[in-house]
This record gives sequence, structure tokens and C-alpha cells, in this order.
Amino acid sequence: MQPVRIKLLSLLVLSPLALSAPFVHAQASQLPPGTSDPDQTSAAQQSAAPQSTDGPLANIESEIEQKHFDQARTQLDQYLATHPDDARALFDRGYCDDAEDKGDQALAWYRKAVAADPKQFEAQMALGLALADQNSTDEAVKALQAAVALEPNPPNPAAKAQAYRTLARLLAKSDPDDARDALLAALKLTQETPEDTLLTASIAEAEDDPTVAEQAYRQVLKAQPEDGTAIAGLAHLLISEKKFDEATPLVHSALLRDPDDPALNAQYAALLAAQGKGDEATATLEKLHTLKPQDRQVSQMLADAYVSAGALDKADALYAALLSASPNDPDLLSARGQLLIGEQKYAEALPLFQQAVKLAPQDADAWSGVAFAASKTGNPTLELDALAARSKLAPETPATYFLWATAHDHLHHTKQAVEYYRLFLSASQGKLPDEEWQAKQRLALLSK
Repeated sequence: MQPVRIKLLSLLVLSPLALSAPFVHAQASQLPPGTSDPDQTSAAQQSAAPQSTDGPLANIESEIEQKHFDQARTQLDQYLATHPDDARALFDRGYCDDAEDKGDQALAWYRKAVAADPKQFEAQMALGLALADQNSTDEAVKALQAAVALEPNPPNPAAKAQAYRTLARLLAKSDPDDARDALLAALKLTQETPEDTLLTASIAEAEDDPTVAEQAYRQVLKAQPEDGTAIAGLAHLLISEKKFDEATPLVHSALLRDPDDPALNAQYAALLAAQGKGDEATATLEKLHTLKPQDRQVSQMLADAYVSAGALDKADALYAALLSASPNDPDLLSARGQLLIGEQKYAEALPLFQQAVKLAPQDADAWSGVAFAASKTGNPTLELDALAARSKLAPETPATYFLWATAHDHLHHTKQAVEYYRLFLSASQGKLPDEEWQAKQRLALLSK
């Protein structure tokens, strides 16, 4: 009997941003929230820095505008000692730390500023961007939604557009409709950029609208023919639609320009695999793994390619390395357990599946792994317990009916064994011929 498949290991058809850098502040991540790059002139990058006022913070904000952050920080600390609830000063203090990449300290100040005055746009926006930078997506979305409901003081359309754009990026996968609305709101305030068009494509993909996504990618490539993200995105769409003839020259020409680009190599491997060129796909993934040896997704992709090629020992080595770095990851535990089953190392696979279900008790596939490994190691009681846990999470299959039957058979539960052998034969209908022959033989003996 073939082992119960735990999860599809193939990750070859990547989303266009699968290998991109983690989400960062805004369009200019090296700068504090909303500030401009002096070498850029687009409206979306105009300054949202603290503006000088006629109040007690005027001199301090003048220092900030001149990037004299140490002097501003010292003066702000003195001011806040006697005005601890001044929301503007708290924001300015966080801004000074943010400008010098002191993210944790800045975040704490931004929280204080919002607590002191939740109606201050600048603090809400800065808090949202800082949380997004730390991948605290849910909190970031709440802060940015609060920000876009407010108005900057003084008015700053570019800063508000930046808040809308960041909100759109955060919601692109989880809530594409709201993401689209946020992006449209940004475009009412500032001109469209190539990054906006790419985001449009990402949102369209999340809404299962490949036509709009393809149009957006092609629009970017018309203006910027060598844009790697647009190439990867368009290639992803073409591969998913099996338009290999269109995808091949696109990816190949991009690789000629940049042979070591990880995203392009991943797309090329996906293209080769989709065309049944397993050896070439594996070679490309091996190159990609050399470029990104610590990248989990790349390692899993290469492991899956090794599985397809029958090189289970190589795949197992990759999963062993991944588990060394993340020993409590239930998906990795199940994946390696499946590999060990493929190598008929059932006793080694069983504890991996058992650890996986402790960490993820709602994973029906992991319970299937426990049951199958238990059946192969002669532990029918554990096998029945695992099958009972699985049955609460997923419907039975011919394979699980057979496991129920053989476990009861080994425990001499004749009535139950006969019942499950019959259920298995009714469900299998020629899908598992070897097991069907065994079931018929056991039924004949048990019925005597």
C-alpha cells in the first residue's frame, strides 16, 4: 500500500513576490516614516516629517528638519519630563529614533503618542508603518485605518497617500477588495507609480482576476522591460495558464541579463518542472539553493524536486537541516516524516508525526501519518487512536478504511474488521488492487 500523502510538497509554481524582501516601511525603507529621499522628486515621497510650528516645539522641530537628531532628542527628553502627555512631542521623539533605525524605541514612542492623542494623523501613520516593518500586520492595519480616517496637520496629501498605499499592501492577500479601495484612494491624492501598478496586479491575482493582473504586469514591462518583479509575476500567470511558449522567452531573456536573480531562477525552475523537464528543474533549484542556502522555501522546493527524482536521501538531508533550524515546525515534521515513510524508515517517521500532532492537533494529514507509521511498526492500538482523531477532522478515504480494518484485524476485533474491510472494498473500486486482494482474502477467512 502506498503511504498516505501528508502534504503536497511541490512549491514550484511561485507567486511573483515569493522570494522578495520582507515588507518594510514605505517606499523608501531606509528613511523614517514619510520622509523623502533628496534624490527623488515624486509626490509620494514628499516629506511628512514634523513641521515647525509657532509653539514650544518650533525650535526642536527645526533641529529635526536639519537632521540634528541628537540635539532634538536631548531637547525633547527635557520637554517631555514636564509635558509627558504632549502627543506631538512624543511623536517627534519617536521620529528621531526612527530616523536612526532604532525601530523598537521608535515604536514605543509612537504608541505613547497615539495613546496621548488618537486623533493625530502623524502618530497613527507612523505607528502603522513601524508595526508593518515588524510584521505585526493586524495591529498595523488598525493603526493605518485610523490614520486614513484623519487629516495631516498641516495638510500633506503625499503622506496620506503613503498611509493608503501601505494599507493596500498589507491587505492585498487577506482582503483584496479593501486593498483595491485603499490603492484607489491613494491614487486620488498622488500620481500612479510602477509600484502601484505591480500592487494592482497582486490584488487582481488575489481576486482571481488574471486578466487584470496580466494587463498590469505588461503595463509595467512596457515602461520598464527589465523589471524583475513584473517579469516574475507575468511568468507566474502564464505558467499557471499553461502558456509555456509565452513564459519561456520572457524568463530566459531575463536570466540572460541577471543569471543569479533568485526570483527569476525560481520561475525558471517552475517552468521547467511544468514542462516535465525534471533534471533541468533540479539543476536550477540546486543553483538557487547555493544562492540562498538559508531560504526555507527554496530548500523545500529543492527537496520536492529530489523526491520527484527519487533522491529521497538528498531530500531528507534538506529537511533535516530545516528542522535543525525550526525543530517545532509541524509542517516540516510532517514533511520529513513522509520522506522517511518513502524510505521505509517507519520507526523514525512515527515520532516525527507524533510531535507534529502535538503541535498541530487539527492537522488531519499528520494524524494520517501517525496511523500509517503505527500500522507499519506493529502498533494497532496507536493506529486506531490516530484514526479516531483524524476522523473528527476529515472524511474517511479508501486508505483510512483499510487501516481501520487491518488494525481491528490485528487486535482480533472480528466484527469491526469485517465491517471496515467491506467499507474499504466499497470505496476503493479498483484504486488499490493489492489491498483489495488482501481484504477479500481476509473477509473469506473471517467469515468462516
